[in-house]
Amino acid sequence: MHGHAPLTWAIADRQTVPEKAGGGTTDGDRIYRMANQPNSTATMDGPRLKGGAISKRMMGVWLQRSTRLLPFADAASETLPLSRLLRLALIQVSVGMSLTLLVGTLNRVMIVELKVPAGLVGVMLSLPLLFAPLRAFVGHKSDNHVSALGLRRIPYIFRGTMVQFGGLALMPFALLVLAGSLQSNMAPAWIGQSTAALAILLAGAGIHITQTVGLALATDLAPEKDQPNVVGLMYVMLLIGSIVSALAFGAFLVNFTPGRLIQVIQGSAVITVFLNFIALWKQEPRRPRHLRTEPDPVAPTFRESWDSYAAQHNAVPRLVAVGFGTLAFSMADVLLEPYGGQVLGLGVGSTTKLTAAFAGGSLLGFTLASRILSRGVDPFRMAVAGAIIGIPSFMLVIASAPLQNVWLFVAGIVTMGFGAGLFGHGTLTATMQFAPKDQIGMAMGAWGTVQATAAGMGAALAGILRDVVSSRGLAMPWPAAANGYVAVYMIEIWLLLATLIAVVPLLREHKR
Repeated sequence: MHGHAPLTWAIADRQTVPEKAGGGTTDGDRIYRMANQPNSTATMDGPRLKGGAISKRMMGVWLQRSTRLLPFADAASETLPLSRLLRLALIQVSVGMSLTLLVGTLNRVMIVELKVPAGLVGVMLSLPLLFAPLRAFVGHKSDNHVSALGLRRIPYIFRGTMVQFGGLALMPFALLVLAGSLQSNMAPAWIGQSTAALAILLAGAGIHITQTVGLALATDLAPEKDQPNVVGLMYVMLLIGSIVSALAFGAFLVNFTPGRLIQVIQGSAVITVFLNFIALWKQEPRRPRHLRTEPDPVAPTFRESWDSYAAQHNAVPRLVAVGFGTLAFSMADVLLEPYGGQVLGLGVGSTTKLTAAFAGGSLLGFTLASRILSRGVDPFRMAVAGAIIGIPSFMLVIASAPLQNVWLFVAGIVTMGFGAGLFGHGTLTATMQFAPKDQIGMAMGAWGTVQATAAGMGAALAGILRDVVSSRGLAMPWPAAANGYVAVYMIEIWLLLATLIAVVPLLREHKR
């Protein structure tokens, strides 16, 4: 241990190593440069050993290469280290877990195991959309919040976490009463319906609050040059939370019992609080009120703040582009698995892998977009690329029906997810970069409002349009069961064209 003291000192004494222009020097870069200095041979109790110098140089090269190869390691900076950034991203993990629970696991459990009518389930699970338009208001409040501790964002994330915890804690009992399980069949129907609606609404409201203010906090902390990588990391952590929780929920509920349902949902409530508490620990710089000499600033009203934000150059056109693109990609989400089963004859096990294929494509899109946007590329250009890639992906899915080609369908799904990843990353990065410094929460809330509302509308419209067109019984060059699906996919192609019309002017303005 004593023989490696010079190396330990070299790593710890960061101030003796000159920084690269623009900052962002990693520990691997420092060690690598020191290892290549002529007098950098290691010593052991005084004598110079050639083997120690070789080991030191190999360690420097390894640390330099490993930090560059680590996914999203470039998102870290001197002011926001990777460990702190990964902690902050745990908010997205908890959001992904809760979304999977609501949209995936409980959707199936209520219909199959609890025998709740599918129509009622659809209405219940759409209730969180009622809170989506309030995301901009929440962001505005977090922009102007004044607390005794000097915090702005963290109090709202904490409140959102507690609201989400309350909804999840109440939810399993409310669902069992809704289904009339055990002795609850003696209770009036309205008790189960109202309590289940309240539980789902609370959980959804908590998700909206924590995600909106969490993204605003990430924007506050990340330097502008690192924001594309931060966006990519947040998206990836959301996907990781969704995938891991889906596998865990499926494993725990294999042998379904009411008691196991209570354990799974309330366990996820406890995990949500635990993850968000770790994520928020010492994240936001604070200036307590008792240390201030100046009076508290007068906060603008929401209307004044919104008018100021909407007056920003291209603020509203950006939201229009986000709405069209999200609507286009989200309409396909709810139809992929039914399409594979009804049109291509895939089994349940095979169709469940389609969501993983879409998520894999999105992950590739996020990763590539982070790499490219971190070099200063226009984020609107990335959004245009995503919309363009989405058009042939829908064509591949449509073509798989008359050809009855499963691999064509899978290729369409992967490229569809890839395009959605590029588009989502590009639009969110643009929102972060063009947000006024004093209205970051408002910008993130406006983006979240449009994105969540468009996604909910897309899911609802897709199902309605599929049922309406399928009932017509039109003769087409593909199986009759595909009529409704093909009609929806064609509409999505037109929506992507509308997205391009909305984004291209933004691209030209940005060039100027």
